[in-house]
Amino acid sequence: MKNTKMRAARAEHDLTQAELADRIGVTRQTIGAIEKGDYNPTIQLCLRICKALNKTLDDLFWED
Repeated sequence: MKNTKMRAARAEHDLTQAELADRIGVTRQTIGAIEKGDYNPTIQLCLRICKALNKTLDDLFWED
């Protein structure tokens, strides 16, 4: 399932996939795969993404 919430939050901060990846210590491909729904990140990675985007786990990863 695509993670459109994460993509929208990244856009709110005017960050590219590469810029977000650099901030949290992963590759751009990892960010792309998470946003496309091809990769299920660990809870630790989810927390790093949330911190970088100033969002909660519910904001980015909870399915409606």
